[in-house]
Parts: sequence; structure tokens; C-alpha cells
Amino acid sequence: MAQILGVFLFWVAIRPALQRGLFSWSPLKLAVLEMWFFLSLLLAAAIMARIEGRALGVYGLPGRAAFGARFWEGALWGLGALTLLLAALRLTGNFNFGTLALQGPAAWRWGVGWAIGFIAVALFEEYSVRGYPLFTLTTGMGFWPSAALLSALFGLGHAFNPGETKIAVVGTVLVALFWCFSLLRTGSLWFAVGMHAAWNWGESFLYGVPDSGHPAVGALMHPSISGPEWLSGGSAGPEGSVLDLPLTFLLWVMLAARFARVASCEAGHHDSPPIHHQN
Repeated sequence: MAQILGVFLFWVAIRPALQRGLFSWSPLKLAVLEMWFFLSLLLAAAIMARIEGRALGVYGLPGRAAFGARFWEGALWGLGALTLLLAALRLTGNFNFGTLALQGPAAWRWGVGWAIGFIAVALFEEYSVRGYPLFTLTTGMGFWPSAALLSALFGLGHAFNPGETKIAVVGTVLVALFWCFSLLRTGSLWFAVGMHAAWNWGESFLYGVPDSGHPAVGALMHPSISGPEWLSGGSAGPEGSVLDLPLTFLLWVMLAARFARVASCEAGHHDSPPIHHQN
């Protein structure tokens, strides 16, 4: 167990250095790197699943639900939440959607490319934090203490991004806890993967704003951000705005209403530790 957790932590530690600059290169390079990370972790988890006598799906990504209804619902939530945040910033005078920067085949090429890239990012980030590590820590210290610890580490990892701000780091921790909550309520990570990927895609491609301090090439829109950093988000992007914090609270309320009961693991193996029922 310790060795496999070490593999997860190793990839999480070296990833920022390897990833630096990829947002300004191409979505293909980002996708290849992130899928390499993800598949490495998936292999490590598969080894542990065999040793522990469990189905691989109990660690959060059951194959039968891959890119199914939960994924697409999460994607709608991600785009909807980002659009709502940017609309609020537009009303405060701190954001302008701007004009189209791409049209025709170029827009489709970049849009599809970034979609693939950010699905890879979401798979890696969700599985590296809320997959095997959350499942394993939960068996020893309970779900929410494990979720809080891993979410804090997730936020700390983002603190080293160029252009990141303190408000953005706090927001990252809160949304990480929200995605843990979505795992608890939906029974898998597919909702979180969809929402995570769509949020990043919306920032980097659709609206052309920085994503956790990373500006990306090939954006559809050419927007403008102005005003105080604490309100506009500044170099961190809209997730660095103080308005992102009440938005995350609203998402918690909406998810609690949408999925009123704690879900059982979608992998269907009842002999596994019921992490979705531990508090």
C-alpha cells in the first residue's frame, strides 16, 4: 500500500515541472503527458486491486460508467458554473467576453484538441487525488478527514502555478472538496471528471481566460479582464475571483438536492470497504 501511494505522490510532485509551458505549446502534448501520468496510476491501482482482491472500479472510475450520463452531466455543470461566474464578473464591469479570435476549421481543430487535452488532465487529477489515495486513506481515517487532507494537498500543488493567487488556492481546495462530495453522492468520479474537464476547456478555449494561472494558445475568444485582482481574478483567471467562493457553495447546495442520498460504489463489489458511506 505504501509503495503504491508513493507512486501516486511521486507523479503528483514532478508533474508541475514537466507540465510547465505545455499550455502555450499544444493540446496534443498536454494530452500525451497527462495520459501517461493517468495510465501509470491506473496500472499501479490495477496491481493493488489484484493484491487486495477488489475490482479496479472501486477506486472511483468503474469502466461500465466511462463517459456515460454522469460524465456529461458533470460537463454541463462545469460549463454552466463557469458561464455564470463570468456573467457575474461582466455585471461588475470586471470582464468582457470580447470578440472571436478563431473561426472555421481552426476553431474546430483547437476546440477538439483542447477537449481531448483537458479530459486527460481531469482523468489524471481526479484519479491521483480522489481515486486510489482517497479510497485507501478512507479505510484508515474515514472519508471526510481523508478528503480534507487530499484536498489541501491538491490546493497546495496549484499554489506553485505561475500567476496563481491566494483566493484561487482557497477556491481550489473548496472545489476539490466539492468533487469529493460528488464522489460520495454519485458513487464514482465520472461526474467530477466531466465537470473538471469542461471547466478547464471553457476557461482555456471557449472563453480564452487563464486556467489556474495558465494562459493557453488557440482560444476561441479574445476577452479582457480588468479591475482589482480579488474581484476580477487577475492573472489566476476567474477562479481567482472572490465570487468563485459563493459559487462553489451554491454548487454544494445544488448537488445535495440533485443527489439526495449517498450512493453505493458503482463498481458493484459489496465486499469492498464502503468508502461512500463512511463519514
